[in-house]
Amino acid sequence: MKTLYSLILLIFSFNCLVAQTISGQELLDKAIQHHDPNNQWKTFNDTLLVTMETPKNTDRDSQIIINLPKELFYVKAQRDTITTEYTVTKDTCKIAYNGSSKISDSLAKAKKLSCERATLYKNYYTYLYGLPMKLKDPGTNINPKVEHVIFKDKPYLKLKVTYNATVGKDIWYFYFNTKTYAMEVYQFFKTDKNGIENPESGEYILLSDAEIVSDIKMPKVRAWYYNKDDKFLGTDILKK
Repeated sequence: MKTLYSLILLIFSFNCLVAQTISGQELLDKAIQHHDPNNQWKTFNDTLLVTMETPKNTDRDSQIIINLPKELFYVKAQRDTITTEYTVTKDTCKIAYNGSSKISDSLAKAKKLSCERATLYKNYYTYLYGLPMKLKDPGTNINPKVEHVIFKDKPYLKLKVTYNATVGKDIWYFYFNTKTYAMEVYQFFKTDKNGIENPESGEYILLSDAEIVSDIKMPKVRAWYYNKDDKFLGTDILKK
């Protein structure tokens, strides 16, 4: 038993040493090397099929096209008999509802159909499926200090990320596998007017399995939970 305890202590000490000696940028580079070893994200042009499963709701199936070279984003989402489509090409936007682009002001207001929402979807899907490569974008601040932590009974290398005010106010944390540097969890918190993190806000997302898309390892399953009470929110499943 004493020998086993000494071995565990040795492993933990080694992992702590790794966390202390590796910088935030070095950790990010290793994570990107794991997920995008051939630097494919910059020219990404592919289609994602995603199913969202949420408690007490029917599934929502989405077809998402991201074409970075042409600055094109398209999403078609269907739940039950309702279908919405958003297309963003550079600075232009198109919206369709149940296959029709003729949308009255009253319908747009009732269903929250707008170009602002289209841009929101574009930023949302491009950011989440572009991680961790998107952490190289301008306005992203990588904390130089890497922490060794235990999260949900598993050891991780934890990276803190903040953003310039023009990019975003949330504080994000990314949790990487200590051996492979695979991204396995990310988490965000809201901040108050003084930029102080609110520990009762935000969510954490557990990533599992992997799907290879255009030679990039993307998380196949993303399970969402509230930070404050661990309440389960839903799961996104990447089918392509």
